[in-house]
Amino acid sequence: MSAMSRFDLPGLNLPLSWVPRSKSYKGPAEGEGRDLIKTALNETDMQDGWTRLPLTTLREITMMQIMNALTDKPGWEEKVFDNAIAEKWKAEAMATEDRDVTQKMMDWVIAELRWKADNFKKTGIVNVYNGDVVKSDVAISQDLKLSLRSAVEKLENIPVNRKDYHPGSDGKVLDLVHPSLFPLIYGRSRILHDRLLGLDDCIQNSGRGEVIAIPPKGEDNNTSVRRRGYPAPADPYSRKFQWLPCDVDISEPTRVTITSYINNLHPEYHPDLYSIIESVIGKAIPLWNRSLSPLIEHDFHQRINYSLAFSADPDDVSEEEKPQREANESENAYYERIWEWEENYRVAEQPEPEAFTPPKLANHIDLHKDYGHRGLQIIVKLANIELSPEKPTYDGGSWHVEGQMNEHICATALYYFDNENITESYLAFRQQSSTEDADDLGYPQGVHGWLEEVYGCENYGPGVQKIGTITCSENRLLTFPNVLQHQVQPFSLVDRSKHGHRKILALFLVDPGIRVISTANVPPQQKEWWAEEVDRQTGGTKKAIGGLSKELRDMIFEEAGDFPIAMEEAKELRLELMEERKHYSTRLEEAFEENTFSLCEH
Repeated sequence: MSAMSRFDLPGLNLPLSWVPRSKSYKGPAEGEGRDLIKTALNETDMQDGWTRLPLTTLREITMMQIMNALTDKPGWEEKVFDNAIAEKWKAEAMATEDRDVTQKMMDWVIAELRWKADNFKKTGIVNVYNGDVVKSDVAISQDLKLSLRSAVEKLENIPVNRKDYHPGSDGKVLDLVHPSLFPLIYGRSRILHDRLLGLDDCIQNSGRGEVIAIPPKGEDNNTSVRRRGYPAPADPYSRKFQWLPCDVDISEPTRVTITSYINNLHPEYHPDLYSIIESVIGKAIPLWNRSLSPLIEHDFHQRINYSLAFSADPDDVSEEEKPQREANESENAYYERIWEWEENYRVAEQPEPEAFTPPKLANHIDLHKDYGHRGLQIIVKLANIELSPEKPTYDGGSWHVEGQMNEHICATALYYFDNENITESYLAFRQQSSTEDADDLGYPQGVHGWLEEVYGCENYGPGVQKIGTITCSENRLLTFPNVLQHQVQPFSLVDRSKHGHRKILALFLVDPGIRVISTANVPPQQKEWWAEEVDRQTGGTKKAIGGLSKELRDMIFEEAGDFPIAMEEAKELRLELMEERKHYSTRLEEAFEENTFSLCEH
């Protein structure tokens, strides 16, 4: 395995599409010697089936949704062992009219929750949906939550004309820290080739470095290979922009240290917020371990193993009992009628779980243990959704995964730290499911209705299943991998005469097996930060540069050239980035649904 320096990065001394790999028949190991975690950012991963979860019965999806709801109840980890309460929960679930819930399903649910409760008491963490989606309402202490609220106020309490509402949000989404502002810009951003920036020297180096080259289009793109039966994948890499992560030291098992600046969060003005975000990252790491572990060995827990059977089958009906051909009815019309009768008569037998058996705990990844020697890279976002009597509703978002391949995001952590005067809100998830699992079930000629009855899917339809939602309750820490698409659901004000909000800290984890260009390589690009530093070094506003007046000095700042970048231009560049990612996201959504069911007619 060839040695690599901290300056051998995709887009800097390496092809933009370079990825590490483990030793195989293709050649020796490269980089860390580990293959990257599979994500739905990569069409080739999707086409090869690496991002697909097992095809999941509707009943199992219902069981996971019930367990999610029950683990939202305060004290569930104790109550589940009270037989009277457990029986009450079973009865309530089975009495729900719009759900297919049986005694055996609920027996499994209670047994699994009792098994999970023991682990929850030790960790405060619970896995909810396969993939895995993981939640905790106790990982973040009340003191830490209140400290975060207080520290964020400095970003919020600024003049209205300086507030940055996200483009296209109708003035409802206030960006406090967003990676689309001042990203890495190929052919424009300056980068250091010989040293790494820390928190103490990043501001002083604003404007320094060499302009990074635009990556050539002719590079061998080893992460985007055309597969037979699929359209050629879209180029998953941008040759214009990359979000910039900060570097994070996790070499000590109980300590997390941000070692390079968070893009768009001034390290000298917000040291307390840096410290708080470090603490939240530390709390998110155990949840990320849970979310990512199943992907390492493609090992997903299945509660129901299904074998196709029918509770009512036309083949068991005698010819005399079947509809008879009517007088003057054509043969084709009769066979069409018989086919419709058989379709309506045949009912797929709904599966039941067996007795609960504990799954193997998939501890295939431990970020501290596996990557403590090199650290993590994390992209930070802080945003408020603000509603008012004039704008009382939030319409929700689209199905998506985070980022482009430039960032190699493998998982997300969301922390909801302040909800006020809003209705209950949810984050929905959907998975790619293995269509081959359906092919492996023996089914009669031309009989496909069971696919919808048992799995909620349609023949010739996409191999995609909606698996459920998570409540975005205050103080909830939530993690999930980038193989699942997620979608913010609509919500609104409770009291429409008052204002309301939801405040979120988002952490996007760069695949720890690869390093990308980060804020350790790129000095701050904000012209405002640079001008303030020049002011500081020359004695401030009362001491002119070279004897010049403040007015002339301000003119010099204004005419300093196209770098560092002024806020007005940064917002224009953000629109370019958003438009590019909009097109890529649309293509990814199509690719997410490209693998379809194609049951044979035999």
